[in-house]
Amino acid sequence: MSESQQHAEAPRSPAKRGGGDPATRGRTTIADGVVEKIAGLAARDVVGVHAMGSGFARTLGAVRDRVPGGGRSATATRGVKAEVGEVQTALDLEIVVDYGVAIADIARSVRENVISAVERMTGLEVVEVNIAVSDVKLPDEEDEEEGAEPRLQ
Repeated sequence: MSESQQHAEAPRSPAKRGGGDPATRGRTTIADGVVEKIAGLAARDVVGVHAMGSGFARTLGAVRDRVPGGGRSATATRGVKAEVGEVQTALDLEIVVDYGVAIADIARSVRENVISAVERMTGLEVVEVNIAVSDVKLPDEEDEEEGAEPRLQ
């Protein structure tokens, strides 16, 4: 066998490109709006949370939802403000609760649900979730969003 044939038949180890674990090659950033959407949806999942945001914010949101191109993303983040760092996040939520529910229990459930969802989906540590209850939905009250007639058809 010639020397050139020996080199051709010898198994070659795959060339290693880059170095280290692929997870350490680069940086992932998560926008505040992403965390706000996750937290808003998680808070709305809790039984007893009627709506998110103050009455004024909900009214503006209802108008924006009726405008073509207004988007539903504003609805998902209504009543939620996030501060996002590299490894941690803090959240402020404004909620409206249904009449008759124990507000302390609702707040605890909202915190648990929001922290679980945000940490699971983003990998960020949630350092605090502040909750402000801005209103109580009475059984005989109409929703601003449902009671308003659309201006455009």
